[in-house]
Amino acid sequence: MASRNIPVTQCSKPTGWLGRYTLWRMNASHSKLTDWGLQHVSIEKQYTILDVGCGGGRTVSKLAAMATQGKVYGVDYSEESVATTKKMNAQGIELGRVEVRHGSVSQLPFADGMFDLVTGVETHFWWPNLTGDMREVFRVVKPGGTLIVIAEVYKGANTLASRLAEKYAAQTGMTMLSVEEHRELFSSAGFSDVQLTEERGKGWICGLGKKPMANS
Repeated sequence: MASRNIPVTQCSKPTGWLGRYTLWRMNASHSKLTDWGLQHVSIEKQYTILDVGCGGGRTVSKLAAMATQGKVYGVDYSEESVATTKKMNAQGIELGRVEVRHGSVSQLPFADGMFDLVTGVETHFWWPNLTGDMREVFRVVKPGGTLIVIAEVYKGANTLASRLAEKYAAQTGMTMLSVEEHRELFSSAGFSDVQLTEERGKGWICGLGKKPMANS
């Protein structure tokens, strides 16, 4: 985990001054991981994109720089994260190209089939009902659209961060999945063309799935 000296509750739901510090650390430590993960997906300039668990807002900023004629939404159940993301993306919000909302992945405040792409960076292992929450994400993806999840820990990765996360998962509330369990998670939610990529030396994982077209 990127912020090993920070209480785990601040990683899952940042609050107060310590939450703001945690978000600053997240923005710095997750940047290279995010760039690596986003290399695995094609992002068109007109896309409508949602970043679930937007944290400190750096991923929203990266996505907005790619979808220059589209719109990027961020959502987080931490009010501190929403405020920090809004601050980092103030210009995009002013231009109407970024919108940030307070809400839960379990009940996303968006219409069915709204997004060309949904991203989740260092977040899905905190989701309260991972199977059900994946179906909720599936709901808001357009037919033919894509979900990508990116993380620096997963079950079976031979890195210290992954081993510690797996060891203490019961205490922290994290859901640690293996590569094949990630594949099943995507498939059971309804996604097709599922792809899992590992960066073994770093313990990074990237999962991709497409929402089938209505007639497929």
